[in-house]
Amino acid sequence: MSSVHYCCGGTDIVKEHPYSHLIDTVKDGTIKFFNPQKLNDPRYDKLPLSIRVMLEATIRNCDGVYTKEEDVQNILDWQQQQNKAEVPFSPARVLLQDFTGIPAMVDLAAMRDAVAKHGVDPSLVNPKCPTDLIVDHSLQIDFSKCAIQNAPNPGGGDGAHHSQGPSRSTPSRPPSKGGSHCGGQRGSCSKSACSDPPASPGRPPASVQQIENTPLLCPFHLKPVSETETALKNQEMELIRNKERLQFFKWCSKAFKNVNVVPPDVGAVHQVNLEYLSRVVQLSDGFIYPDSVVGTDSHTTMINGLGILGWGVGGIESEAVMLGQPVSLTLPQVVGCKLVGSINPLTTSIDIVLGITKHLRQAGIAGKFVEFFGPGVSQLSAPDRTTIANMCPEYNATVSFFPVDQVTLKHFKKTNFTQEKLELLESYMKAVKLFRSYEDPSEDPEYSEVIEINLSSMVPYVSGPKRPQDRVAVGDMKEDFQSCLDEKVGFKGFHISKEKQEIRVPFLHCGQEYQLAHGSVVIAAVISCTNNCNPSVMLTAGLLAKKAVEAGLVVKPYIRTSLAPGSGMVTHYLSTSGVLPYFNQLGFEVIGYGCATCVGNTAPLPEAVVDAIKQGDLVACGVLSGNRHFEGRLCDCVRANYLASPPLVVAYAIAGTVGIDFEKEPLGVTSEGKEVFLRDIWPSREEVQQTEEDTVISSIFKELRGRMKKGNTFWSNIECSDSVVFPWDPKSTYIRSPSFFSRLSKELPQPQSIENAHALLFLGDKVTTDHISPAGSIARVSAAAKYLLSKRLTPREFNSYGARRGNDAVMTRGTFASIKLCNRFMGKPGPKTLHIPSGQTMDVFEAAERYQRDGIPLIILAGKDYGSGNSRDWVAKGPYLMGVRAVIAESFEKLHKNQLVGMGIMPLQFLPGQNADSLELNGKERFTISLPDTLSPRQQLSVQTSQGNSFAVTALFDSDMEVLFFRHGGLLRYVARTLL
Repeated sequence: MSSVHYCCGGTDIVKEHPYSHLIDTVKDGTIKFFNPQKLNDPRYDKLPLSIRVMLEATIRNCDGVYTKEEDVQNILDWQQQQNKAEVPFSPARVLLQDFTGIPAMVDLAAMRDAVAKHGVDPSLVNPKCPTDLIVDHSLQIDFSKCAIQNAPNPGGGDGAHHSQGPSRSTPSRPPSKGGSHCGGQRGSCSKSACSDPPASPGRPPASVQQIENTPLLCPFHLKPVSETETALKNQEMELIRNKERLQFFKWCSKAFKNVNVVPPDVGAVHQVNLEYLSRVVQLSDGFIYPDSVVGTDSHTTMINGLGILGWGVGGIESEAVMLGQPVSLTLPQVVGCKLVGSINPLTTSIDIVLGITKHLRQAGIAGKFVEFFGPGVSQLSAPDRTTIANMCPEYNATVSFFPVDQVTLKHFKKTNFTQEKLELLESYMKAVKLFRSYEDPSEDPEYSEVIEINLSSMVPYVSGPKRPQDRVAVGDMKEDFQSCLDEKVGFKGFHISKEKQEIRVPFLHCGQEYQLAHGSVVIAAVISCTNNCNPSVMLTAGLLAKKAVEAGLVVKPYIRTSLAPGSGMVTHYLSTSGVLPYFNQLGFEVIGYGCATCVGNTAPLPEAVVDAIKQGDLVACGVLSGNRHFEGRLCDCVRANYLASPPLVVAYAIAGTVGIDFEKEPLGVTSEGKEVFLRDIWPSREEVQQTEEDTVISSIFKELRGRMKKGNTFWSNIECSDSVVFPWDPKSTYIRSPSFFSRLSKELPQPQSIENAHALLFLGDKVTTDHISPAGSIARVSAAAKYLLSKRLTPREFNSYGARRGNDAVMTRGTFASIKLCNRFMGKPGPKTLHIPSGQTMDVFEAAERYQRDGIPLIILAGKDYGSGNSRDWVAKGPYLMGVRAVIAESFEKLHKNQLVGMGIMPLQFLPGQNADSLELNGKERFTISLPDTLSPRQQLSVQTSQGNSFAVTALFDSDMEVLFFRHGGLLRYVARTLL
């Protein structure tokens, strides 16, 4: 249907489109949309909202070729057709990272060459679906520097992380100009200009200052500093090493329509997708429709948290979508995840994310869609939802979908959405019933099954006292620590006799007497790294510190406290939100950026504290928000160490002991004698979320948009050709025109039988894509290495298969180059095979090259589950360029079967109950596979061997389109021939 702009909205389609009667308008009739409600089908209101997104896309893209009215009816009949019907889905856009993006763009550049040779305008070759390519996977760490400033030598020595009293030695750093360092009691200031001045009349408080106006701060003096030297050096090396690839990407951004290239040093692909590219709705040619995406990055599912349907696919699948082919999938089952109950006040976002992940992992939902509903969803912020959606691979779901609601709109209000756009978004989503009110159960759709998760059951945990896997509910902490004292020495026990458990050891610190007991906290480290980098968790700790100071609570000065942000951005938003001074007042001062307490780089404890611990043989405790805490790791005299969330680290530091029941016992007593409980100062989720939205989210989005507009100097200065076809450099070892279009004719040739083929490989069961497709580093003795050496490259310059995906000569030589490949022709695993005519053993590529030189077609024999594992773009391209015409296996991974068809390789399946062994094949026969003039889906074909036997196989073409792709020699040749 010529008037449909396939894959990205409609053009003038009112008269020709089979569903033109569903067209409706919003915004005073100026914007059109397909309204499925006009079907007047009661089944629509019962569909899960993720399935409604698929239905809208199928209606809008119904062209009678790729997408048919039958597909629309199958989706409407989802309750009966789930897990049965095969349906197409045309996403609104494609997301590529550079490793998977470069082969796709190289193929399009080569297609331009092919059509130009036939006199066709090469500028007609463009992606049909809007494509964003983010250059983010080529950064390598060439330069690094441990940023632990003023850390003592392991085991002792002079120096401390803080200057907080007479007993603490001063760090060996030069004093700042204008005054002396902090001294005396916790929270005291130096007279220098490094301290934050108090808010003056007319000056807004720090909590409302815009974070983007706050520069990156020195971790010690809170003064502006420049970008780290190591980051700049790594970026420079990235740009130099990948100059050829970047020149090609720059040419793509200028030459192709529908391609947007995000240059290096802007952000990671999932970050850019989440923070810049996400739109919730798309607007094209006067039509509005839901945003949706398939991406070649495992983090693509994060976008589900914003009400945008999307999931990860392989390079070949994404390339097919770029070229106008929909994703084909079995209509999925949708598991409704009902969230109920109120979140425990002490439960952090990380507790919730890990708790939900654990429930879903145990539920067995592999390959299904998960859609969240229920009143509990409204309690989750947009960052919480995207983090849960990002955990899809952990519980093996395809997507984890959070339909759009008021929380989503509030989030986008803080990002790049104008009020006008928000109003349009809300009006449209409500018109097609894609907007949710989670508190209204009448809006709940029907699901394949429902899993109910009570959020109130998710309680905060700590881990310890010796191993990270030993989790303890905070409510049970006092009782659990007591049992650890009682138990025999082991993974948890310390075996302290009953008469010694109540011992108290007095000591003097800074002229004041204190007491230590079993369970006393002597180390408390707030660390923002790994699982604690979520801004909400650090802000919760900061707001808790603020409320504690305002309530008159203090941390005992002998406790070794520290604050180690994972990056300058953490210091950045803690400062802007106004909580950093309160951290300081409790003794949690920024000590630098890097691994410190986790790896044992803790400043030595005061001698009086160490003496008291030894005198009483005390089980003293450390509490930190890191990820490692084995016994003695923090300090050899601290036997019990607990991993906790940042706010709990602050709470235990204030309490001074882990032997406390926060529900029944106060954290401390003010100078006026008032008891203060943890619940009195713990910030509400609403308070944390509001601070996060105001000081973190809007800043991140604004800063990213600034980087997008600014780009970087190196990228701006890259020169590239303005030509319509790419000027291939014959000397390049990164970018090469592949031979997919060699001998491309205008006319569709008749199916050619495969005659007297040899088996290149004789494989067993469960051959994975790791065995087939090049990945990782290039071995020095491999066929790819020989090729690069012939180009006068040294092994140091080989780079990786991923970086060289744009060079078919490297990638073909790397196909079947896995050292784990088990070829039945060989006696041991390795990338070798038997060249049957000569009887010689050689590299798989070298054997294939020799067969091709002699004009001998190739097949592969395999067992069950051929092609299982992650999708990779070269799992079918490599065998195709090696000359493989067919793969005969007991069974195929469905995704890989589609990839073979997409490259023009026949997937042939042994009949049930048969395999190579039952047919007494040794793999050394010659095989002839006869093809009829008219192929049809699932047709049985006959295979004749040189030994005189014959057997039948099933050609695994699932549709007439797949047969057509095969006849053309694959999807790429089909598209090129269509242009001709």
